[in-house]
Amino acid sequence: MKNKTSFVAALAAGLAIAATSQASAIKPDPNAVYRPTGKGFGELVSPSDIHSNKGAKPGGGGHGGNNGIFYNGGPVMLGTTNVYYIWYGDWSAYSSAQTILPDLIPGLSGSPIYNINTSYYNGSNQHVSNSTQLVAQVYDSGSYGTSLTDANIQSIVTNAINNLGLGTDTNGVYFVLTAPDVQETSGFGTQYCGWHTKGTINGQTIKYSFVGNPVTQAPTGCGVNNPSPNGDGGADAMASVIYHELSEAVTDPELNAWYDRRGYENADKCAWDFGSTYTTGNGATANVSLGGRDWLLQRNWVNDNGGLCALSY
Repeated sequence: MKNKTSFVAALAAGLAIAATSQASAIKPDPNAVYRPTGKGFGELVSPSDIHSNKGAKPGGGGHGGNNGIFYNGGPVMLGTTNVYYIWYGDWSAYSSAQTILPDLIPGLSGSPIYNINTSYYNGSNQHVSNSTQLVAQVYDSGSYGTSLTDANIQSIVTNAINNLGLGTDTNGVYFVLTAPDVQETSGFGTQYCGWHTKGTINGQTIKYSFVGNPVTQAPTGCGVNNPSPNGDGGADAMASVIYHELSEAVTDPELNAWYDRRGYENADKCAWDFGSTYTTGNGATANVSLGGRDWLLQRNWVNDNGGLCALSY
């Protein structure tokens, strides 16, 4: 990865380790079929899956008009989306993140930038809502150590639901937010900065996401810069990834609803594209003001008017 030259330039070169390096690695073939992984890049669907209707239709397939992204039949999340934070690991030296990031979710609710997700709908033409709330936060000091697998992330969510009081919420998205000394071994900082998926917990389909603090593990690849809008480079970098993963979770919660022919979900199509920015009082770069704070959040894909990356809808 190249050294940073400026805040936005570094970010544009960074986060989508998944969305850019993978995009260049995948040579879109109009006859090929890709599906999303939740990690910012698509995977080629095998011929057996195509014939058994487990994958998208050839060339991206699906329905939804010619907006550069297609509806492939799966559910979207309706009504107010409940968000849960699971603070994993030792956050004692980075406690400011636990003050900053809880303000993001209520700030997004009803905002122009989150309203972009209302351009997505299910097969009954029911649209995603511009409404989200942070329901609860819990703390796990490190029940699975500091080197985590993808399977460990689901186990951390299960533990938080069953033993830390979060409860089983099928209309929720559970975020595992890891401290700077925690590594996610399937590619944090080299293939992705965060991801989302779904799993079966207590017999229910539960949506959850991993977002790591990159200040130690991935400062270049995942956009740690100072000054940052809220004075914590790691937390501010995480904020954009949380918005990215939440947007994908509500529009493609089971990885079978909205994505394009490369397997890119809505936020993947605009990863590390920030649009117009301004300078904050502390000299940082930001592009939106939400909940009394300035943030630098990536743009998102509007499923309307031919499709475009935007900060509002």
